[in-house]
Amino acid sequence: MTGDTKFDLWYLFALAGAVLLGAVLPVLPTGAAVSAGAVLASHSNSNPIGLVGVLIAGAAGAYVGDLIVYAGCRFGGERLAKRVGWLRNNGSLDSLRMRLGEHEIGVLLTSRLIPGGRVPVLLAAGLAGYKWERFAIVDLAASSLWAAVYMAIGLLGYALFDEPWQGVLAAIVLVILTTVVSGMVQRARRKRSHAE
Repeated sequence: MTGDTKFDLWYLFALAGAVLLGAVLPVLPTGAAVSAGAVLASHSNSNPIGLVGVLIAGAAGAYVGDLIVYAGCRFGGERLAKRVGWLRNNGSLDSLRMRLGEHEIGVLLTSRLIPGGRVPVLLAAGLAGYKWERFAIVDLAASSLWAAVYMAIGLLGYALFDEPWQGVLAAIVLVILTTVVSGMVQRARRKRSHAE
């Protein structure tokens, strides 16, 4: 194993910034960034911050990004949703609002973990007038859980391979597989619910 991997405080700031940007513009692979950070931190023997820093940076970037997106959904959500085309199916949004009202904490926690699930839930919460304070508390837990899950994927990549680049590649492949399998499960559930 190599212990000379460059990993320092600047990497953590870059990681937090990348995750924040990916949370606001959900096209960047933020989970893969956290997983790669976990691999690099594990290979670095000289850094005292290590994995705790990756967890904090990932969770902080996700949390601040979620707050920004929620603010946008809360204050301009309906107009934005219509412009982007998210409100073509009001039935889905109403169903999401009902689930949020019945199981708010569970829905907010799992929406962060399901690929593509976060923005519709934030939109539904914003349009439903979900309280800021409550959202901020629940999303802190959701962002931390999300960062821990993707960090664990990175640690799996670290455990499987000796070289950092191999661990990073394995972590990215694991994230992609997780995303694909999750998407397939969601589609199967939707088909089953539509059939019923």
